[in-house]
Amino acid sequence: MMSNPKLGVEVISAHDLKAKDGQDSFSAFVELRFNEQRFRTTTKDHDANPVWNETFYFNITNPDNLADLSLEAIVHSIDKVSQSTSFLGKVRIHGTSFVPYSDAAEWYYPLEKRRFFDRVKGELGLKVFLTDDPSVRLSNPILPELDSAVAADMQAAPDQNPAQQVPPPNDKGGTRRTFHNLPPTSLPNPNNSVQQNQYFAAAPRPDQPPPRFFAMNGPGPGPGLGPGQPMPIQPNDYSIRETSPNLGGGRVVGGRVIRPQQPVSSTYDLVERMQFLFVRVVRARDLPNMDIGGGLDPYVVVKVGNYKGTTKYFNKDKNPEWNEVFAFSKDRLQTHVLEVQVHDKDLVKDDFVGLVRFDLSEVPSRVPPDSPLAPQWYRLEDRRGEKIPRGEVMLAVWFGTQADEAFPDAWHSDSLAGPEISATNSSLIRSKVFHSPRLWYVRVNVIEAHDLVPSEMSRLPDVFVKAQIGNQTARTRPAQARPTNAFWNEDLMLVAAEPFDEYLVLTIEDRVGPNREETLGKVIIQLATVQKRLDDRLFPSKWYNLQRPSSSDVDDEGRRSDRDRFTSKLHLRVSLDGGYHVHDESTYYSSDLRPTARQLWKPSIGILELGILSADRLQPTKTREGKGTADTFCVARYGHKWIRTRTIIDSLSPKYNEQYTWEVYDPATVLTLGMFDNGQLGNDRDMKIGKVRIRISTLEAGRVYTHSYPLLVLHPSGVKKMGELHLAVRFSCTSVVNLMSLYAKPLLPKMHYTRPLNIFQTNVLRQQAINIVAARLSRAEPPLRREVVEYMCDADSHFWSMRRSKANFYRLYSVCQGVFAVGRWFGEVSLWKNPVTTVLVHLLFVMLVCFPELILPTAFLYMFLIGIWNYRFREKHPPHMDTRISYAENVHPDELDEEFDTFPTSKSADLVRYRYDRLRSVAAKVQSLMGDIAAQGERIQLLLSWRDPRATSIFLTICLIAAVVLYATPFPLLAAFVGFYFLRHPKFRARLPAAPVNFFRRLPAKTDYIL
Repeated sequence: MMSNPKLGVEVISAHDLKAKDGQDSFSAFVELRFNEQRFRTTTKDHDANPVWNETFYFNITNPDNLADLSLEAIVHSIDKVSQSTSFLGKVRIHGTSFVPYSDAAEWYYPLEKRRFFDRVKGELGLKVFLTDDPSVRLSNPILPELDSAVAADMQAAPDQNPAQQVPPPNDKGGTRRTFHNLPPTSLPNPNNSVQQNQYFAAAPRPDQPPPRFFAMNGPGPGPGLGPGQPMPIQPNDYSIRETSPNLGGGRVVGGRVIRPQQPVSSTYDLVERMQFLFVRVVRARDLPNMDIGGGLDPYVVVKVGNYKGTTKYFNKDKNPEWNEVFAFSKDRLQTHVLEVQVHDKDLVKDDFVGLVRFDLSEVPSRVPPDSPLAPQWYRLEDRRGEKIPRGEVMLAVWFGTQADEAFPDAWHSDSLAGPEISATNSSLIRSKVFHSPRLWYVRVNVIEAHDLVPSEMSRLPDVFVKAQIGNQTARTRPAQARPTNAFWNEDLMLVAAEPFDEYLVLTIEDRVGPNREETLGKVIIQLATVQKRLDDRLFPSKWYNLQRPSSSDVDDEGRRSDRDRFTSKLHLRVSLDGGYHVHDESTYYSSDLRPTARQLWKPSIGILELGILSADRLQPTKTREGKGTADTFCVARYGHKWIRTRTIIDSLSPKYNEQYTWEVYDPATVLTLGMFDNGQLGNDRDMKIGKVRIRISTLEAGRVYTHSYPLLVLHPSGVKKMGELHLAVRFSCTSVVNLMSLYAKPLLPKMHYTRPLNIFQTNVLRQQAINIVAARLSRAEPPLRREVVEYMCDADSHFWSMRRSKANFYRLYSVCQGVFAVGRWFGEVSLWKNPVTTVLVHLLFVMLVCFPELILPTAFLYMFLIGIWNYRFREKHPPHMDTRISYAENVHPDELDEEFDTFPTSKSADLVRYRYDRLRSVAAKVQSLMGDIAAQGERIQLLLSWRDPRATSIFLTICLIAAVVLYATPFPLLAAFVGFYFLRHPKFRARLPAAPVNFFRRLPAKTDYIL
């Protein structure tokens, strides 16, 4: 955190300004307002695209209130003859968007209106950053007086925030403040003084609470069904169940919390309150000698009934310090005595040093926000209860809940099997919060290369450029050098993660033969030096000298010897694109849609709270002491924040009662939660037990959703229920206006539309991002293993699956069912199967023909009434995985075996041949369908091409007759005639196709051209 932060604002330029009077030539300047401080730039005369490049520094009087402040940049135009000013637009930047200088980048903000009828146009380029560089000088608050005309304009446009308003210069009751810009030449370069990333944490606002970590203990046709067949219902055992648990805030009934008559003060109201006995072992002093050579190797054993917790031991230390906490579930205590024993570690048998006994009936209770209980010194006793001459131990013992600050780092009795808690596996079972690294897209624009030196001068080199960051590689298309220059102008996209401690290596390779390539040179660029970019504006490119292939990849530029350099050069434009959102999960289940650059983040719209209560009826995943058991933990991911609960050992009905909180920035996001069996205790892989997805947009604000979710996993033998997970979820909206306005804004950041990535690039970059996140989180403690991260991010969602293909086909059929139903209904009306309905349809049709202005109001009113009617039948719980829609109930075993096959395949040649033939048969049907659709479109195109002279002549004649008839006939009469023709009685219908249909089917298509 910065000690004395200052706010730096670099006013770069403005584009496409427009004055009120419509003139394109005017004199513009920018006024900056922040924390009762004002500055202005110089005036640029007769320029609609002024360039300033001036930097200002504001003093931050109270850094804790930085999130409540905002920076305003107002663009004015001044008439030097009349000394009058006009408003051209403004930009308002909230304090939550301020970032350190290392993360800051140029950004062009669209100018906003001050009033509804203002004519505002253009953009203002700013670079806003925080710095605590002591060499930066603030501007003098008492400077020459501002023009009175400008002050009058400021009075006409006061700040929206009254607390930040400054009295005008002519107000005698206030302090006179005038301002000027600091000369750009007198400012030090913040980049020279700020060498490391420094993050400034501002005080959170009440309406925007930051993420908090609470670790608490306490329809369509079914599979295999064709059109017209009955639709099965998902088994009740696979359905979600609503529950009414008694949580910390009260009993939940129908989403509402019924508060008790004597409410308990607690913030953790989405989990059940659980009581624990906490024992903090701080340190010991003046321990007696136990070894022959003097000294001892002490450790402490905390014993409550059949449970024992053991600290680590120290070699030859009479005054050890442990500072470890043990938590024992009060429900499992079978004794009224707590013993804290000190032992001496020996090779054969450990020696007993002394102990301290506590009567649990006299242990005090503590509930936050009470201060932590102060530890005390206790004299050691022998087993008979007599004080020993030497030795004391500092302890703190109290009863508390999972809301206690010591709970996350404590060793839990319900999380470990066996009589002892060992320090070896304790780090693998604790609850933790992880933050995935911030990912950036690295764009490498490879333009050209000059003066290449191939190994064989007798031929033209066939060269391409390969870019590499770690294990990621991307290459350009091959280009022939003529004679020694090559041109590409091609973009390569890679993924990088903060901190940028890796190198971008670009090599130019010559394809000298089949599967044989030769490196002509390379360029090594440190990612920390690459320019950050927030939009698609071009910046100057750069020529790089190539190094010889044998030079070191990580040598400093100044240390490279001259013999490693030669005359070949590579023309590049490299940038870190922060305007994109880097997909590191399936695009269908994205938990975050914000761009990488923090300057572009919008304020949060709400808070998502998740209470992981318990699991029930779990299936055994391993065998221990002759019985089936499981060692389970849960992982939840939303945005950059991952959480992992503690591992409950040897239990098929674990109770977690842990609560976590996330900030929500977009309702079209998904919270993903998975349950796993901890395989690290046995040096095995973590086994997936099930997954739950909760889409934020399906949650009502303020309602508590308490449901038991079935944990469904697809195995090669079929779908299997592994148990049920009990959750409590609540979404609290902090700004309804911002939430509603998001539905009209683009789903992804602006760069995805101004410079979009194709589907192939998105999938490749997504897989690279998942690999980076998995590698980072697997190095944490406790680690989130690669199989856990890939399962949570749906890394295999883009792989081929016959089951998914059938499920998507029936989803498409379900969407089209409505159209088919309307067609069947219209057919029944046309055939007069129900005469009353047909007569009513005729009357409605005549009314709409006579009054066509009622067509659209009638349609919209009909949809409104349908929506109001369907409100009664809305879903009362969040959607969950459906085995019927997923086509997972009656799927063929071979199709499941194919879905679980590795890539590339590991099956026998005969099985692969069989599956290939099956895929060819499915593809043949798709091919025929695509050909039929293409033929219908080609027939329409060939109507006027004279490909069939007689058909074209007939069509042109009909067009001429239709033009004359339509010109002479009123439109309502014509519409009535067409409608009555289609609704005519079956007696006037022929069983053969109509003449227009026969004419269309006889038209030629381009199938004659197909080989």
